[in-house]
Formats: sequence, C-alpha cells, structure tokens
Amino acid sequence: MRSKVFLAFSCIVAVLVPLAAQQQRETVAKPPTNRQKSRAEARLKKELETPYKKWLDEEVAWIISDEERTAFKRLQTDDERAEFIEQFWLRRDPTPDTEENEFREEHYRRIAWANDRFASGIPGWKTDRGMIYIKFGAPDENDSHPSPGPGVRDIEEGGGTTTFFAFERWRYRYLEGVGQDIVIEFVDKSMTNEYRIAWDPSEKDALLRVPGAGLTLYEQMGMADKADRFTNQTGMLLGAGPLSGTSKMNMFDRFNQYVAVQKAPPVKFKDLDAVVNSTIKYNQLPMQVRVDYIPVTEASVNTNITIQFKRSDLQFKQTGGVAEATVNIFGTIQSMTRRRVGPPFEEVVKVGGPAELMAQLVQGSSIYQRTLPLAPGRYRLDIVAKDVVGDAQTAYSVALDVPRLQEDVFSASSLILADDLQKLAIRSIGTGQFAIGSSKVRPRMDETFKRTETLGIYMQVYNFEMDETTRKPDGSVTYEIVKNGTNQKVLEFTEEISAIPGSAASQTVIEKLLPLASLEPGDYTLQLKVTDKLRDESLTPSAKFKVI
Repeated sequence: MRSKVFLAFSCIVAVLVPLAAQQQRETVAKPPTNRQKSRAEARLKKELETPYKKWLDEEVAWIISDEERTAFKRLQTDDERAEFIEQFWLRRDPTPDTEENEFREEHYRRIAWANDRFASGIPGWKTDRGMIYIKFGAPDENDSHPSPGPGVRDIEEGGGTTTFFAFERWRYRYLEGVGQDIVIEFVDKSMTNEYRIAWDPSEKDALLRVPGAGLTLYEQMGMADKADRFTNQTGMLLGAGPLSGTSKMNMFDRFNQYVAVQKAPPVKFKDLDAVVNSTIKYNQLPMQVRVDYIPVTEASVNTNITIQFKRSDLQFKQTGGVAEATVNIFGTIQSMTRRRVGPPFEEVVKVGGPAELMAQLVQGSSIYQRTLPLAPGRYRLDIVAKDVVGDAQTAYSVALDVPRLQEDVFSASSLILADDLQKLAIRSIGTGQFAIGSSKVRPRMDETFKRTETLGIYMQVYNFEMDETTRKPDGSVTYEIVKNGTNQKVLEFTEEISAIPGSAASQTVIEKLLPLASLEPGDYTLQLKVTDKLRDESLTPSAKFKVI
C-alpha cells in the first residue's frame, strides 16, 4: 500500500514539475506565431477597409513617404489616423497661417487632371504619366509623339531612321531630390494609351527586335552589328552611334534617375514642423458643444450640433436702458482631407432685457442648435465663437463619426437626456431648433438636473424584426437608473415595444419623462436595454447625469 501511495505521489510530482517549468517558460515573451501574424494582418486589413484605406492607397499613394506609410499602418484608432492625416497636410502647407492649404488643393487638382487626361484601361492617377504629374506637376517642356510611325533617332541614341511607338518626352529643369535637366520618357508599347516610363531610350523603337531594320548610323556603315545590342553588358539595347557614349546615355545615371522619380517627393517645409505640431487655442470664452446623430436614411444623418454659453461669462452692453450680450458663431464641416462639406454655418446669438434686471439676465445659459444633414463618414467640426462686446473668443474642434443606418441591422440613434421634451404643434413639426420629427428635444448640456425637474429620455431605434403575423415588432425596453459608486438600483421598469405609440419595425421612437424628486443628490447612470425578441439581440446605450 505504501509503495502505491509513493508511486502515485511520484506521478503527481512528475506531472507538476513539467507544468511548473512550462508556466515559467511562458512568462518569457514569445515571438508571434504565423497564425497570430495572420490574425493581426487580417485585423489591420479590416480596420483599413475604410476611407482611410482609400486615402492611403489612392489619394496620397505617390506622395507619402515610406516612413509615413509605415507609421500610418501602425496607428490603432480612427482618431489617431485622422490626426495623422491632418498633420500630413499641414507639414506640406506652404502657408500654415492661412485657412487654405495650397499644397493639398493643388494635389487634388492634379489627381482630377490626371484622371481626365491619362486614363486608359486604368484610372489616370494610376498610370506612370499620372504618377509623375501628381508628384511634380506639368513638365517645363513636353515633346509629344502621339502616333506611331517612322522617325529619326537623336544622335545620342545612335542616329539613323526607325519606326517608333507613340511616346512622350517630358523635361523638367529641376526636380528636388532628383536633379537638374531631368528628361523622362513614356512609351506606349501596348498601343492602348497606357504610356510607361522607359529608362532605356531604345524601348520606343518598334523595330528593335527586327533583324536588319531600324539601324543606327554606325550599323548602316558596317561599323557595328545590330546583334551586338543584345550581348553587351550595359543593360540597355541602344545601338552604337557617334555620340552614344555621352553621359546622357550612361546606364547607371539613367537607372538612378528612374529610381529617384519613383520615390515620394521630399517634404519642403520641414522647418514648419514646430509650428504645425503646436496648436494655439483661445479659450477666453467658455463654450459647451454636444453632437447627436439621428439617421434619416442610409445616405443621410441629421447631425445636431448644440452649443451653450453661460450668461455669466458674457459681457453685456447697456444702451438706452437695455442690456444686451451678442455672440457670433462660425462653424465649418470638413472631410478628413480638409475639404469643406457644404457651406459654413453662421449665427448671431443675442441675450437682452431691461438694464435694471441685469442680475436676472446673467443667470442661466443661452443655447443654440444647428442641424446639418451629413452622409455617413468621418468629418472634422470646427467652431469659433466671439463675444462681440467683450472681444473674447474660443475655438473648438472635434472629429465627427457619422454612423450609417444599415438595412436590416438592429441599431439606434444617439441617446439624449433632455430638459425640455414635448410634442410639437403640427405646423412646427420638423422645423426650428431642437426639433426632431414631431418632438422638441432640447439636450441638457451639462447633464445636471435639479430634483424638482423631470429627466427627458429620447432615442430612436431602427430595424426591429417584424412579426409575420402581427406585422409589428416584438420587443421591450428596460429602464434602469443606478447610483454611481454603489451599484444601487434606484429605478427599474420595463415596457413592451408594442405599447409605445407609433412603434414600427423600421423605426420606433422612445420618449420618456422621469420625475427626479425621489432621487437623492448624487451621480447616476441611466442604462437602457432595448431587446428585439425575434432577433434575440439587444442594444444597451447609457448616459450619466447628476442630480442636485
């Protein structure tokens, strides 16, 4: 018996020792396996299947450096990518102190021109001529031969007559990073209007491989043999001629130039890095900004931009017994390439009243909202506000991630906590500030409510599964309020979607008013759980608020 126990104990030890050793070994960092690498690459590829991938692979393909491309691919979030793109253009902006970025505007003009002029079986920006034009602009000279046919070679190329493919010869007096007096030849050997860069001048010779045809001057005089072109060690197939040994025909020089023009142009304004990477913000005028998204169709989302000022931060001017404060608001929406989307929005917000009531005028806040229809995508919002009387101003910038309302995908709009939630009169539906459909929904900007107030809840839910029998959605909404720091539920109740007036599978509007008198002062979290019972899917939006 004792021997059996000892044997069992020995077996346990034998198992535990390798396990312990294995655990100890696993604390040492291991290189990723091929499977892990594949997963990481797949994850990166999925992340880049966005407008950022198009920006990287198409819009800046010819001007982004290898170092910038590598750095961009290492970014983990869309916010980081948006910031990278902004800095990318700013580094190349010749006038960073102005709103316009002439480099960026010229770059996209060149892309459009290349697509218009150089397209063949592929878009113009993808062609070799498009690449060079986008990088360096129009050449100083363009010797164009758009039709194939007989012609005379340059003396440096051996002289003599031959038949040429269609070709163009672009000359630049100077290209930074490449050199002076740069000549680039493009040859249409396929006769499809797709001209390719030729580092060997003989590529435009249509009779190059025809024995006894298209001879150079020396070959015509018997001083050279055309067959020797294919056995020399220069790498080029030029025939011998009076000036064929000049520096212009040097194989190494031409190949170095060929490689140089393939690289991204150098950034011209490196000395402006310090200026570009430091942002000066004017926050003399405190301002709160909130953005909510209410999808309308798959291609359009109402983006509600709400701005609020505390009246105590404004300067009032008294004239004729009237005190008045004025704030000018200017805002723009731009794409990630810094192109404006639609016209800027401007508004003058005024607060006024009798001067003797000044003490009451400076209490509370002034709120303004602008609704802009935007296509799904990522944008940049810039707002500048100025107190006209006090001459104080503020600047605010934020990225907008406008969601897409996808067909048959269970989803929701922004969850809005409102201090004013009510039905609009028929003539006011869909018009004016804070109007969302048939309701007025004014957000509480600081999400702070008094116990005497009512908490308004507004959200739209889309694409419930429809019951084939009732032709209605089958779902529920659970409202739960938890006191932060304690996880104590102070409120919880559920209602069926079918009980909500106007509920439909395509869109259901959740509107609820909750009295706050029973809540003690403190911080709370509102948690909604919207369940589609037919899909067996749930949405769980939440919002924090404070009771005082």
